[in-house]
Amino acid sequence: MVNKIRGEAALKAGGRQYRLLLTLGALAEIESGLGLEDLAGVAARLKQARAGDLAIVAAALLRGGGHDLCPAEVLRLECDLGELVSAVTAAFENAGLAAPTAAEGREGRPFAGSASSASVSA
Repeated sequence: MVNKIRGEAALKAGGRQYRLLLTLGALAEIESGLGLEDLAGVAARLKQARAGDLAIVAAALLRGGGHDLCPAEVLRLECDLGELVSAVTAAFENAGLAAPTAAEGREGRPFAGSASSASVSA
């Protein structure tokens, strides 16, 4: 069970429950992994994310939540792409980052586009 008040988000993949958490270490990994100079670039980059970007971000958040997964392992998780995107977005929102205002709708969120039901398994 995740604690949203602590900023945690949940991901169910391969019949297992994972916890994602945006820690300072995860944030630093995301900035470094995406080649960004600062936090301001993260949301902009995630709006145009590639699969590799999503794997870098998800792996950092999973490590923040206590799971030792690298981006390549994230790409092999058996899960719905929409669920993975929702879990990553929820981790940012639960941490108080990238939450949209009423006027912004989904535009202020990472991964603002709609997700399909494609699988993220290799």
